[in-house]
Amino acid sequence: MPALLTHLLSKLPIPDTQVLTINPELPVEEAAEDYARKLRQAFQGDSIPVFDLLILGVGPDGHTCSLFPDHPLLQEREKIVAPISDSPKPPPQRVTLTLPVLNAARTVIFVATGEGKAAVLKRILEDKEENPLPAALVQPHTGKLCWFLDEAAAKLLTMPFEKHSTL
Repeated sequence: MPALLTHLLSKLPIPDTQVLTINPELPVEEAAEDYARKLRQAFQGDSIPVFDLLILGVGPDGHTCSLFPDHPLLQEREKIVAPISDSPKPPPQRVTLTLPVLNAARTVIFVATGEGKAAVLKRILEDKEENPLPAALVQPHTGKLCWFLDEAAAKLLTMPFEKHSTL
């Protein structure tokens, strides 16, 4: 979080009271409960917070946030924030938003770059699997879903997509 604060949030006119962070000093279960409390307070008690915008990444295994393939957290429907103590990649203990929160957002943007993401992006975006990868489970109920990919990440896709160049 320090890099995010230094390089992005400190440059934006966002009051400190609107920056909610996970407390890394707490045990993972307590950190998840504390963050859920902060979100409920910020979103005035809504059972599921509705973010205007979530910007997510995707791992080469199809995970997003700390929701990993075949992990029981993919079935979580009650908690808005959940602890994970058995992450398949370091660090083993994490805190994550759950799918109900991701799918309640008004807009979800995935950003993926590099050739190492090409195969998993093809699976997520084009293959209809019986057991979809976590990133494929992000389907906002009433919001928009957008993917921003570089050419290397999109190289295996056969579906039509818009190309934009950078300056």
